Amino acid sequence: MKEILPYEVNALLKGNLPVHIIDVREADEVKAGKIPNALNIPLGLVEFRMQDLDKSKEYIMVCRSGGRSSRAAQLLEDHGYKVLNMVGGMNEWEGPIEKF
Repeated sequence: MKEILPYEVNALLKGNLPVHIIDVREADEVKAGKIPNALNIPLGLVEFRMQDLDKSKEYIMVCRSGGRSSRAAQLLEDHGYKVLNMVGGMNEWEGPIEKF
């Protein structure tokens, strides 16, 4: 599985290309803040929502510390999706936060 560091994700967000981020934390965790425009699909729902994702796009998986996103990334990768796991998760994120 490919990995990406939080500062690399932040750099991608500052670029001109679209960045597809999936936050696999639970909804109550996301309320505290998420990366802007990240799609929230809790880990337990990823296998049921994967058909909504586009296999031609690359997705960056995010959670609190990197464990759940690693499992989600492996699941999607096993089904032919292009994914990166953000190492360290939101614990290591120093970029912008979108709050609800």
